Amino acid sequence: MAIILKWISGGLEALLGIPILGGTIIIALAYIPLLVMLVIHIATLIVCKQEDKSKVGSILGIITNVLAWIPFLGMAMHIITAVILLVSAYQDGKRSQLENEGV
Repeated sequence: MAIILKWISGGLEALLGIPILGGTIIIALAYIPLLVMLVIHIATLIVCKQEDKSKVGSILGIITNVLAWIPFLGMAMHIITAVILLVSAYQDGKRSQLENEGV
């Protein structure tokens, strides 16, 4: 479940990090996407803790969505968070696959 949540939150962070589009989405929806993402990152952090998966991306996501109201800093942090979450999800998936194969 943690891997799925990382893929979802990473994808959404990537969307919000797209210049102009991400800012337009956030402003048009009265900053609600930042609150929604904050909740998603907290949920992902809890699941990662329970499943003993890397928590770095979720912690960075929480920090990102608290500071993302600052225009250019927010965009940069969304992009960085997306990359970290997506790489982490990929690595966790590979690890799980190797464990299932008995390697």
